[in-house]
Amino acid sequence: MQKLTTPFIVLSAGMLLVAPWIINAAPYESTMGLVQKVFYFHFPVAILFLVSAIICGVNSARVLFWKNERADGWAVAAAELGFVLGALTLVTGPLWARKAWGVWWVWDARLTMSLVLFLTFAAYMLLRRYGGPGSDRLGAGMALFGMVNVPFIYVSVNVWRTLHPMTSVVPTLPTDMGIPLWFCFAAFTMLFVALLNLRATLEHQRTRLEALYLAQDEA
Repeated sequence: MQKLTTPFIVLSAGMLLVAPWIINAAPYESTMGLVQKVFYFHFPVAILFLVSAIICGVNSARVLFWKNERADGWAVAAAELGFVLGALTLVTGPLWARKAWGVWWVWDARLTMSLVLFLTFAAYMLLRRYGGPGSDRLGAGMALFGMVNVPFIYVSVNVWRTLHPMTSVVPTLPTDMGIPLWFCFAAFTMLFVALLNLRATLEHQRTRLEALYLAQDEA
């Protein structure tokens, strides 16, 4: 994976530079018009926001139940990326909503649970930074809570009354809308994988350096 990091960053950067032209060529949605094109960026970052919570939760479980300390680096990396992606989701969503629905925010199930997940990531990072001894295990418990929230966020539009379209909409998009969407999704995914790998590697190196300092102090 380390060998793919640089190619992924270069390729994703090139694709994101080209993306505006591809999005511009896509047809306007019949009711929302131009503002609907925020969707081509909003959807990828929102999905990767949820993926971050799953990666953070799974690796936190590995720390808690299987004592895999290396997994903690992946959990930290996923939490930090999840926080950034959550912020992007909660910015692009209201920008779209203001024009499409006439309001910046409504307290429906998906929006409320997405905000809770974003705040969970924020609390996780604050805890890991300032929590002191044992904060890694307490943070892992918080990450598991965030991961459990993910399926509810995803299916909420199918179960509860909400302004968001149902999950069946994306698979049924016409080709001229589907191509730019999946093009942007691929670009964001490659960038996500590369940044996740870089941040996890940095965290593993920091942990090893900290262990060396502790060993030197004990000696």
